[in-house]
Amino acid sequence: MNSAIENFNKYRQKIDIWVIVLELSLSLFGLIMIGSASAIIANRQFDGAKDYFFVGKQAITLAIGLLFTFIISRIDYRKYRKYSIVFLIATVVLLVIIFIPGLAREINGARRWIHIGSFFTFQTSELAKITLILYLSSWLENRSGKIPILPFAGIMIVIGLFIINQPDMGTLSVFFGIAAALFICAGASMLQIFGSLGALLAAFWMLIKAAPYRMDRFTTFLNPQAEKLDAGYHINQALYAVGSGGLLGLGFGQSIQKYLYLPEPHTDSIFAIIAEELGFLRSSIIIIVFALLVWRGFRIAKYAPDNFGRYVAVGITSWIAIQTFINIGALTGLIPLTGVPLPFISYGNSSLFALLIAIGILLNISKHSNHERPA
Repeated sequence: MNSAIENFNKYRQKIDIWVIVLELSLSLFGLIMIGSASAIIANRQFDGAKDYFFVGKQAITLAIGLLFTFIISRIDYRKYRKYSIVFLIATVVLLVIIFIPGLAREINGARRWIHIGSFFTFQTSELAKITLILYLSSWLENRSGKIPILPFAGIMIVIGLFIINQPDMGTLSVFFGIAAALFICAGASMLQIFGSLGALLAAFWMLIKAAPYRMDRFTTFLNPQAEKLDAGYHINQALYAVGSGGLLGLGFGQSIQKYLYLPEPHTDSIFAIIAEELGFLRSSIIIIVFALLVWRGFRIAKYAPDNFGRYVAVGITSWIAIQTFINIGALTGLIPLTGVPLPFISYGNSSLFALLIAIGILLNISKHSNHERPA
């Protein structure tokens, strides 16, 4: 018993304990809010028999994910470097597999999930974020300051084509955001950065124009009050939820919008329910916790012992930061509405599981930090 306690204390002293505290706080808070936000939908879906069905599934995923976090945090991250080609192949396979008939599950016109038995579905693009980060980090490690733009762009174009055919504009934005962060971190020139940014904006504009529903979302973003129904329904209901919460909120469990007014209240739209029930002041604490987690992640990157560890840490941290911004920004009208889960908080087995694996890798990098005692 004493030996186990001693080993745990040694483990605790080496890793960035604040990352554990912050991600665990967000995950447990997520369970609480999923319980509130999903109760009405679960009651209707299961005829009152399983009001806490969704929070129960999320709790199981959290328990399994935390076990994987602990295991992966003990695996030397440098071992992943030599499997870069394997990770590239894995990324493509994870994105292609949903197009295989009989494996994928279509929800609301999108093919993003595969069946795992009768109980779970899994969004393969969530794991693909991890494999892409590991591959790009290894690829960029040997090209710091001399990044060939065409091969880098070619990799991202191929991956982007798979994602946009799901279709999933939100996930595509996260993937390209991660790639951009790594591109800049690896020492891309200003000409490469601004040239890539211009090409990226042009590509996104063409994608918006190519699909009427995306153009509807964009025009609704410019004038959300013009469309009360159809294209503007979701964002207007989200804004009603955020606005009605005021400074202190309506009270935990007292949301009105979760009564089948706001679409996806326990998944992509959960922050609107948080703002409605807890108010601006308390929901701002959640944003602060995310900001602290991002700071710790970039701090781990700063003190990583090699470029590979630095790039992996930047990729994982950028993933959390970008996805958080897209989710909250979309629900508060800062950017056009698109569907991505709020990290650690939204209901979603695949999102939570993949993030906990990524946290395990981040913790292992912190164990090898060049900084003796992280603050």
